[in-house]
Amino acid sequence: MRHQISGSKLGRSASERAALTRNLLTQVIEHERIKTTEAKAKFVRSDLEKLISLAKRGLRAKSSETPEGVARFVSANRLAAARLNDPAVVHKLFETIAPRYEKRPGGYSRILKLGVRKGDAARIVLLELVEE
Repeated sequence: MRHQISGSKLGRSASERAALTRNLLTQVIEHERIKTTEAKAKFVRSDLEKLISLAKRGLRAKSSETPEGVARFVSANRLAAARLNDPAVVHKLFETIAPRYEKRPGGYSRILKLGVRKGDAARIVLLELVEE
């Protein structure tokens, strides 16, 4: 029995889930909008929100221009790079996306339902970053 075991497995092993999460996060940040299944979108949404908040904290620390602030920025940059596939996407996260949400306290993404996929009737959604 799976009593008190939280989190979805998405029918994958741990390494496959980690790769799926990394790829979905990279694609959402790169394209700012992806079409995927509802289960995958809900699975990756919390990680996306945490990643954007991490980038915001790193930028805020960098703007203080103290040695501790620079160290915190470097640390945030490395943590983000560890969760994404592409250094260019990490750069976009810190230079474009995080400053866009500087004044927003949370809720950086939205899920829009599109319907069902014809082949297997899976619910398809659009996971996108909120414009501001």
